[in-house]
Amino acid sequence: MIRLALLRHGHTAWNREGRVQGRSDIPLDAEAIAEHAALRLPAPWDHAALFASPLMRAADTARLVAGHAPETDPALMEMNWGDWEGRVARELRADPTCDHRDIDDWGWHYTPPNGESPATLRARLVPWASALTTDTVAVCHIGVMRVLMAHATGWNFDGPAPFAVKRRRLFVIEIAGDKWRLLPDPVRLTKADP
Repeated sequence: MIRLALLRHGHTAWNREGRVQGRSDIPLDAEAIAEHAALRLPAPWDHAALFASPLMRAADTARLVAGHAPETDPALMEMNWGDWEGRVARELRADPTCDHRDIDDWGWHYTPPNGESPATLRARLVPWASALTTDTVAVCHIGVMRVLMAHATGWNFDGPAPFAVKRRRLFVIEIAGDKWRLLPDPVRLTKADP
């Protein structure tokens, strides 16, 4: 059995504006950089393998909290939101001609125009996670985390999620072959030594 700890990247200007980021390579904002520079991965995660999405907001978050560069892997890139990238989510939801939905109404096959579905994302994430051979921290995106956590809990994007993805916390999944289990209590990042 190995453990995979998932950490969401810090805030970007687009996060704060409510914009759909997806594959757009938006950097951390100054507040997120300062916040994460003051945090560290807690033991024993500070000695685990470290991976990140190649998008700078995730790779930079990993570097800040670990004190060294992560290995990046394209499997960890955020869901492709296609034509909705860069758009404000609340404006998309207000448009009666748009099918932008809340996550609990997605299902595995919900697909933004010219984007990818959670099922497509799962098809690239599960093989990546299943190939891990040691405890690993992956700094990534909320869509990636939701898909991996849905896979671990059996949630099918239909109804309220059995978890809430928060920042500055590690969400740990135990993986033993095809048996996945999301541990109930996230692990908080710790303050960096002065």
